[in-house]
Amino acid sequence: MKDTIIVSGGNIQKDFALDFLKKNRTEHTCIIAADRGVEFFMGTDLKPDIAVGDFDSLSKEGEAYMETLTNTEILRLKPEKDDSDTQSAVNYAIEHGAGKIMILGATGNRIDHLMANFGLLMLGKSKNVQIILADKYNYMCLIENGTILKKEEQFGKYVSFFPIGGEVCNLTLKGFKYPLDGYCLRTEDSGLTVSNEFREANAEVTFDSGTLLMIMSID
Repeated sequence: MKDTIIVSGGNIQKDFALDFLKKNRTEHTCIIAADRGVEFFMGTDLKPDIAVGDFDSLSKEGEAYMETLTNTEILRLKPEKDDSDTQSAVNYAIEHGAGKIMILGATGNRIDHLMANFGLLMLGKSKNVQIILADKYNYMCLIENGTILKKEEQFGKYVSFFPIGGEVCNLTLKGFKYPLDGYCLRTEDSGLTVSNEFREANAEVTFDSGTLLMIMSID
């Protein structure tokens, strides 16, 4: 499968999402609507290639709209399932060869859903697939040792780093306003790496071991 953008059913800022799709979608991009994410496409000139979910949270208008999606592949799931609709969409994309998955609408009022979606980042890592969560204010992904970040491509002003599932050893940040040199980053002191900023055109992140979450943010 081509690179994939999943539109989930969480809170989604429509103007941001439409702009994101415009900038990141190519003719080779597969767009998947996860359950209530189908309703995002109502009133737009976009149509999802695939819709995945049990669709029990659709409004009557959403149900009627989905009936018009004659060129969209509909994958109906049983309401009694172990995975969230978003994870089911991610699983489908991975099983069909996606190398990069961007998810919109994965954040919202419910912290439990957000935490579950953070787990999707780890799922992607285990499958060697890059997964990105994005909303109007944040861009979240796991990064690898030796990652080069370009200031001209940054999302927002701030860049923060967090260890996931244990410490990140020998973390070095170069080209940032607040550099680090060989620091062992633990969960209890990760406030040290919140709200950093670019100092140079290119910034480098290196570490020896661990899993590092990067969040770029707009204040």
